[in-house]
Amino acid sequence: MQLNSENKFKSLTSNIGKLQLRDQKVLIPAMNRMASHLMAAAFRSFGVQAEVLETYQGLHLGQKYTSGKECFPCQVTLGDILYFIEKEQKRLGDAFDPRKYLYFLPESDGPCRFGMYNKYQRIVLDSLPGLDRLKIASPTAKDGYSMSGLIDPTKALDIRKVLYFAAVVADVLDRLLWRIRPYEKQAGAADQFMEKSLQQMEATFETFGSQKNFSRILDQMEVIIKEGKKLIDPDIPRKPLIGIVGEIFLRMHVDSNQDLIRKLENHGAEVVNASLAEWVNYVSYAESRKAKRNLRYSLKQLNWRGATKHLKDLINYFGDLFYQQFRQNQIYKRAHKSIDVADEHNIAHLEDTLKKAGIYSFDITTEACLSVASILNYVREGCNGVVNVYPFTCMPSLTTSSIVKPVMKQIGMPYLDMAYDASIQPDNESTIRTFMYQANQHFKRPINNSLMFQYKYCT
Repeated sequence: MQLNSENKFKSLTSNIGKLQLRDQKVLIPAMNRMASHLMAAAFRSFGVQAEVLETYQGLHLGQKYTSGKECFPCQVTLGDILYFIEKEQKRLGDAFDPRKYLYFLPESDGPCRFGMYNKYQRIVLDSLPGLDRLKIASPTAKDGYSMSGLIDPTKALDIRKVLYFAAVVADVLDRLLWRIRPYEKQAGAADQFMEKSLQQMEATFETFGSQKNFSRILDQMEVIIKEGKKLIDPDIPRKPLIGIVGEIFLRMHVDSNQDLIRKLENHGAEVVNASLAEWVNYVSYAESRKAKRNLRYSLKQLNWRGATKHLKDLINYFGDLFYQQFRQNQIYKRAHKSIDVADEHNIAHLEDTLKKAGIYSFDITTEACLSVASILNYVREGCNGVVNVYPFTCMPSLTTSSIVKPVMKQIGMPYLDMAYDASIQPDNESTIRTFMYQANQHFKRPINNSLMFQYKYCT
C-alpha cells in the first residue's frame, strides 16, 4: 500500500525516540549480560517494568528480515525482539497487545551503522501485523544519553546516575570473573559464583537504586569480590595477559563472539576486555570537545547567542564527565582494596596517548580512536597480546586494524583481528591457538619488546 506524503515516514518520528517508559514493559537487549541485568534492576527500582530480552535464540528471525549487509548486531537485536514477540503471542494469544511493550534501543550519531538500527527495525516492525503499535524508546548519544523525555523529569537525572553506577559495577564484576576464572581451584566454580552474585546485585540495585544509596551497593560488591577471590588457587602462576578492544556489542556479547574470552582462557590466557562505561565516558567527552569547538567558532563570529548556548553545553558535559570519573574512581578504589582487577582507561588520557603517538586523532569520532588508544595503553600496561573484535565489514574496527597492525608487527606484539557474523569459521580455533602460542612466547621474554614501543609511542 502506498503511503500518502502526509503519512510518509510518520512512524520514524512518532514511534521512535524519547518516549515515556511508564506503564509499559520495557524490553532491554542483552548486549552484556551483567550490565543489562543490573541496569534493568536499576530501572525497576524507579518503578519502570524492565525486562532483559532472551538473546540469540531468535537469530533466524533477525536474518529473515535482513539482507546480510547490515551490521551483525542489528541482526542479533532484531532477532531478540522478534523472538520475544513470537513467544508472547503464543503465550497470550488474542490478549497480546503490542502497546503494552516498549523496546529500549539506544542510538549514536556519526558514521557507525548503530545509529540506524532503530530506524531499520522500526520499518521491519511496521511491516508485521499489529507491530506498528510497539514503540521504540531511543536515548541518544547526541545529548549524552540523557533520560529526559523518557521518565518523570524529577527522576531523570537520578535514574541516569544510577544507570551509570550499574554499568561501572557490572564492568568490575566482569573483570572479577576474568581475573578469577583462569586461576579457579575447581573448574566451573567462577561461572556458578558469578551467576549467584548477579542475582544478589540485581536485588541490591532494586532495593537501593532509587534511594541512590551507593554505599550499600558498594558494600555488596565488596562482599562479592572478597568471596570471589577465595576461588583463586594461589599455586597457579600468572598467565599471559590479553587485551580486547573493538566494536562494543561484539566484544561484549558472548554468543555473537562465540565466547571468545573463554576460548582464549582455554588456551592459557588471562583476559581483560574494554568496558561498557568507557563508551559512556567517551560520548560525554566527545560532546564536550564538540561544545568547546563550537564555542570557539561562535566567539570568532561574535555570535553571542550561539556562544552562550555552547558554553552551557560545555559546562553540562564537563559536569557529566566529572561525575562519571568520580563514581568510577570510587567503585574501582573499593574493588582494588580486595583484588587487583584491571583498572579503567581515562578518556582524556587516551586522547593524550594518541597525540603522543601521532597515529590517529580524536577529531575522527568513531570507536577507532578508543580502540587504537586502548591498544597503546594495553602495551604500556604489560599485555602480551591484543585482539580486535568486530562485526564483519565494521568500518571503525577495520580502520583500527589498518593503523595498529603495522605498529604491532614492528614491536613484536601478538595481534589478532576477529571479525564475526553468524557463520562458524572452521579455522578460528587454530587461529586462536597460534595467537596464544605467540602470546606465551612474548610472556616468557626476559626483555619485553614493548619497551621500544613505550619509548616511541607512549612517552
